[in-house]
Amino acid sequence: MKRKDQAVIGGVCAGIADYYGWDPTHVRLFYVLLSVLSAAFPGLLVYVLLWLFMPER
Repeated sequence: MKRKDQAVIGGVCAGIADYYGWDPTHVRLFYVLLSVLSAAFPGLLVYVLLWLFMPER
């Protein structure tokens, strides 16, 4: 579930971190690295889809 209270952009990474009990900063860094290493577009597309379809907390 997205977390608007810890959101930097859409709260997707904060929601994933909260669900698994991880630090949101580490999830954000991992996501950025993964996106850059995969030519950025797939990572951006996945983020936008998660932003649209993940429920609010």
